[in-house]
Amino acid sequence: QVQLVESGGGLVQPGGSLRLSCTMSGFTSDFHATAWFRQAPGKERERVACLESSDEFEFQIDSVNGRFTISRDDDKNMVYLQMTNLKPEDTAAYYCVADRYASCGLDFYQYAYRGQGTQVTVSA
Repeated sequence: QVQLVESGGGLVQPGGSLRLSCTMSGFTSDFHATAWFRQAPGKERERVACLESSDEFEFQIDSVNGRFTISRDDDKNMVYLQMTNLKPEDTAAYYCVADRYASCGLDFYQYAYRGQGTQVTVSA
């Protein structure tokens, strides 16, 4: 059974950094697409960044360009989201998702595997 478990969330001051990790277990083949979504209270879930096995990546949200970096380590079955210069508007629950076949897409539910989320709170 495939499981995705996020970690690394927490409370951080504006301007601070966090690295989210996603541990993927229960499979032996690489995922084609891995992504991070986030959902803030009262807002729709949105894709923050996505990475395909070809190392093409894209950021859906302009506000995180230059501040967030998605990466993956296929040998360790890990996906990361390095977040720097965090802002209060980055406060949200962050979710790791993956799919073996689909390419990067905007729909959270198109990814066959989804984690339970980790909370990131940016506040002074």
